[in-house]
Amino acid sequence: MDFNLDETQQDLRTLAADLLAKEAAPERLEAHERSGLPFDPKLWQALRQAGLMSVCLPEESGGAGLGPVEMAVVLREVGAHAAPVPALGTLVSTLATPRQADIGAVAIREPGRGSADPPATTAERAGGGWTLTGRKSGVAYAREAEVLVTADQGVFAVTAPQEVAEFTSTGEPAATLVFEATPAERVAGPEGVDRLRQLYTAGVAAQASGVLAGALKLTTEYIRTRRQFDRALAEFQAVTMQIADVYIAGRALDVAMWSGAWRLAAGLPAEEDLAVAAFHVGEAVKALYTCQHLHGGLGLDVSYPLHRYFAHAKHLNHLLGGADAQLDLIGALV
Repeated sequence: MDFNLDETQQDLRTLAADLLAKEAAPERLEAHERSGLPFDPKLWQALRQAGLMSVCLPEESGGAGLGPVEMAVVLREVGAHAAPVPALGTLVSTLATPRQADIGAVAIREPGRGSADPPATTAERAGGGWTLTGRKSGVAYAREAEVLVTADQGVFAVTAPQEVAEFTSTGEPAATLVFEATPAERVAGPEGVDRLRQLYTAGVAAQASGVLAGALKLTTEYIRTRRQFDRALAEFQAVTMQIADVYIAGRALDVAMWSGAWRLAAGLPAEEDLAVAAFHVGEAVKALYTCQHLHGGLGLDVSYPLHRYFAHAKHLNHLLGGADAQLDLIGALV
């Protein structure tokens, strides 16, 4: 397998990076945090106009017809800039089904169940359609989005479901969804359940990879310029070893994430690779603690950009159920 990006993927990465550097600059992110809005509408519009949210949509539906690797390329850049937009759910949704809503969300996790457990949410035929009964937790942007829901009979699209608000470390809206014979449209059969879950895991891992890369860049610049005892922090051996640990954590996550995305794109079994990637999302949180430590007191200042990366890493790890859940899954797989 070759994890080097081809020309199209490199161009896509450059487009996403350049747009986000302009539209998700620190002052814009600060303004958004003061606004109280669920996401930055100008940034979201810019991403959509650039075609970055439709790269995985089939060409006959107006997209570029690209796949999981390209999804990962875009989401990694979103994470690297800690961008407050519903890109994860939207890109996963367009890759899982040949349709695109203005905003997409994915409902997979269920209270008290592991990330790879079959869904307990049930679907029943009702007249000419379907209804859903069950609960899903940790669904971001559910109120603003068309939600793809996994159930025992496949994947279903639901709009405006009943919800109970949840708190997130990033401040983005999320909810537990409650289905009580809720009308739904089936968009994929039972075979689509595992694929949606795997695409979602790959997307979360890709965004977490970008988050850690952004934090590493910020921390490396800080220890290179911050001086103590007439020496740059980077000249101290203990500091060098700690920043090296952060780099290694990032590389481990990258390798597993790209492997999983590549295997999904190639139609190969990807469960083990994605489980390892999901575990390393949890390790990324530990690496963010190291970044905070290397910043000293500044690392805890919520007016300093590092706090956004830490909040995003915590949130993404929560979406996958945490490192212990992934270790259980890896053990079951091997």
